[in-house]
Amino acid sequence: MSWVDRRSFLAGAAGGLLGTQLLPELGVPWRPAEPQKVGLIGAGRQGREILGELAKFENVEVSAVVEPEAVRLGRSLRRTKAAKGYPNLDAALAAESATKAWIVATPTHLHKEPVLALLRAGHHVYCEAPLASTREDAVAIVQAARGAQSKLHVGFLGRTNPVYKLARSFYRSGSIDRWLSGRALWRRKSNWRTAVSDPADDKKTNWRLDPAVSLGLLGEESSHQLDTLLWFVDKRPIRVRGGGAVLLHEDGRTLPDTIRAQFLFEGGVEVAVDATLGSSFEGSHELLVGSMGTIKLSERHGWLFKEADAPIQGWEVYASRQQFHQDEGITLIADATKLAAQGKLKEGIGLPHPPLYFGLESFLKAVAENQTPVVSAEDAFAATVLAIAGHEAIRGNHEVELPAKLFEVGG
Repeated sequence: MSWVDRRSFLAGAAGGLLGTQLLPELGVPWRPAEPQKVGLIGAGRQGREILGELAKFENVEVSAVVEPEAVRLGRSLRRTKAAKGYPNLDAALAAESATKAWIVATPTHLHKEPVLALLRAGHHVYCEAPLASTREDAVAIVQAARGAQSKLHVGFLGRTNPVYKLARSFYRSGSIDRWLSGRALWRRKSNWRTAVSDPADDKKTNWRLDPAVSLGLLGEESSHQLDTLLWFVDKRPIRVRGGGAVLLHEDGRTLPDTIRAQFLFEGGVEVAVDATLGSSFEGSHELLVGSMGTIKLSERHGWLFKEADAPIQGWEVYASRQQFHQDEGITLIADATKLAAQGKLKEGIGLPHPPLYFGLESFLKAVAENQTPVVSAEDAFAATVLAIAGHEAIRGNHEVELPAKLFEVGG
């Protein structure tokens, strides 16, 4: 394709997407035509965030909360209007026959049993990401989803994020030209430890710090970013090398509070993963670096940084720009042409809700409108097994091969 043809193609493809792609998601809040009941399994930190986002949807009612810890259960029930509490899933399923959609927000290593039980019972399931903490459990979930009549949606939030979907359309239409490298950065000043009154509860409560079950920072945080990058480039790495250490939180933990990993792709392209609990500098973002531009994604926001020799695209007349030191980023905005005509371009910058909202919306819509889940178990499998392999590399401070069969479920 010549540069003239390429410019015309990009202007038409990207410009049209800016004008129309995101309007349904952001223009009018979605609500199911019929009242929808939802059950929540797991009322920990993530479960409470889920309840907060579900409360924003009209015609959606949290009817049941499953949580064995009485204090957590009581706290969650106070956040809902009509939910009933249950100490286990069996009790909830026996009493909640009208609840057909369930959200599994248990610790990662406990995903498999409730997901399989719900699918066997014919219920629709939203499973938090990653799928599982072992490849065997992830395979079991994928195989169960293949044979189920109900829907399974996995909570990798990049694929349902409207800004990320827009950015992916730019990448797929060639806006950054040749892909050169990728980066996933996740930094928070936090220790991941929750205080407990009874020391006997420490291991269960602070499961993310337990090396017997946790995938650490790479699994619990960076796997979302890995999934986003895999979704963009549609490639699989061939090896990963990693390392990490406890550099700040010297409280007896053995899982690193700071990690690094490099995922190597055919042809020499690398994706670098950097995560820490010791600093909040630069926050969380993903980069896709190309020969004609770089895409930066940061949860509610996205930017395109163009090289000086990149062709000018027609939609840029509507673009809002933001300065980053010596670089100028074109802000990726939903419905940019319409907003520009109304003189409201800056009002469209950023998402009105956190990415979790749009993940839950996608699941609820799939159930209510009988749609195919946007993030299937098959989709989520690659990032899950990469997180498992990458965590192994980090713990051993070595390199791990990633053969093609690693990504095959079989069956």
